[in-house]
Amino acid sequence: MGERRPLNGAKKVVLCGLMASTLTVLKMVLSPLPNIEPVSLLILVYALVFGRQVLSIILPFVVVEGLLYGFNPMWWLGYLYVWPLWGLICTKLPPGRPLLLAMASGTFGLAFGALMSVPYWVTGGPWAALSWWISGIPADLLHCGGNFVLALVLADPLYQVLCKLRDKVFR
Repeated sequence: MGERRPLNGAKKVVLCGLMASTLTVLKMVLSPLPNIEPVSLLILVYALVFGRQVLSIILPFVVVEGLLYGFNPMWWLGYLYVWPLWGLICTKLPPGRPLLLAMASGTFGLAFGALMSVPYWVTGGPWAALSWWISGIPADLLHCGGNFVLALVLADPLYQVLCKLRDKVFR
């Protein structure tokens, strides 16, 4: 069950579109909660199940986010590298280790603001990036805690379900 297998053909297009839309919808549903989001968790699980093909899920998600909220370069450019980076990091993580996965997800939540500050560095210099990042540390702490708890509780069950779905659909 733990084998990461590539997807092929029309089923891949449909499944990647479905998973990307799941990211978008669940992010919207949880948006009233400050920095508690399922995107980090789902990308983690998608990467564990499908390996590098998680990028085929992340990139449509990022484009849809831009269509919904506008292509503001300060946040959207960050999404173009932060989410794929997280997905690729997750491909290196071992499934079946809930505490390790939760720690990785929490660390990503804590680092999110620093990673997203790069466009501010480019447009305003290092002090702009540093001040933007520091002002967001309270939000990053919430992001860290939310990611940790969600991954600790849900990563393994979601992984099991998604592996079964993958194995059933892509025999």
